[in-house]
Amino acid sequence: MRVLILGGDGYLGWPTALRFSARGHEVSVVDNFSRRRWVRDAGSGSLTPIADLEDRIDAWEQVSGKRIPSYVGAIEDGDFLDEVVAETRPEAVIHYGQQASAPYSMISRETAVETQYANTIGNLNLLFAMRDHVPDAHLVKLGTMGEYGQPNIDIEEGYIEIEHKGRKDNLPFPKLPGSLYHCAKVHDSTNIHFACRTWGLRATDLNQGVVYGIESDETAGDERLLTRFDYDELFGTVLNRFCLQAVIGHPLTVYGAGQQIRGFLNIRDTLACVELAVTNPAPVGEFRVFNQFTEHFSVMQLAGLVKGAAEHLGYTVEIQHYDNPRVEKEEHYYNPIHTKLLDLGLEPTLLGEELVESLLHTIERYKGNAIESSIDPRTRWNPAKSPAAQA
Repeated sequence: MRVLILGGDGYLGWPTALRFSARGHEVSVVDNFSRRRWVRDAGSGSLTPIADLEDRIDAWEQVSGKRIPSYVGAIEDGDFLDEVVAETRPEAVIHYGQQASAPYSMISRETAVETQYANTIGNLNLLFAMRDHVPDAHLVKLGTMGEYGQPNIDIEEGYIEIEHKGRKDNLPFPKLPGSLYHCAKVHDSTNIHFACRTWGLRATDLNQGVVYGIESDETAGDERLLTRFDYDELFGTVLNRFCLQAVIGHPLTVYGAGQQIRGFLNIRDTLACVELAVTNPAPVGEFRVFNQFTEHFSVMQLAGLVKGAAEHLGYTVEIQHYDNPRVEKEEHYYNPIHTKLLDLGLEPTLLGEELVESLLHTIERYKGNAIESSIDPRTRWNPAKSPAAQA
């Protein structure tokens, strides 16, 4: 199968490219290295050493004998993306090529506009390129569980049956996005749904939970193939942050009371879910939604798990509660449905102390690369309510 991966240099995009290449697919990747620039400008960097994309591609060719063509450019440039799609003629497009940080989108007007433009315009360009060149291709788009927010009802997988004034319909599940990044993801979902209904495209929206972990089957054992690992307040996901903090002796940064609940999954399960979606495509004209996570935890449950695993390895770990920089419910109902990927055969990697210890061991090898000044939360959803503003 011809597979085009947008964002192929990223945390998920690079190991996804290796997984599909290893399985014999014709893989091409697109990236403009924005993630590297955003992290660098924030005063941070990947904990793991990551080579330039071409060096990584060369290393993969040496290891596997397979070459992954790359295209360097921004998908917000519609002419560039149109040429890439016309040349590669993918049968499946895996779309990771977006600004993926909620805190980054909330720093300023400039970062909010950049997020909305990069995500929404890039996604629209892709839909037009697919319509014009590969209308039968299957789009697998990485969404987010954050589109749903924290409603006081069960979260269904994309759609909900509503009865109103004696009539029924199956409609998109209401969205309560938690940041301007999440708003951009809602816009994407709306536009993809429209393209499927109107142009007959086929798409799977993977509303993903919070990802943790570093290694995949293809990246393990060869440092040249490692994916990036972020731990800072802007781009580091919560469990990855906690694990790094435990290793370097920084207090675990729990926001507020820590009772916020989210869905989580291991990076290996992300790759498995994407593969299941690609190899079991949506029918023509269908906008299919999968809730992509395997378990849910509160932030304090994760902090306790990391503390226990780290102390078992001899670390001293402190849990510190920080004034919550986000505007969110800290006590809330949370019961999202996630059966569709399980029905397709997903075998979850469940989080436990042994898995956390393995992650801590990997982080230990690279802890000297950590930039501690980038860890503590500084970006606030409502600056007027910050402690500094109130002082």
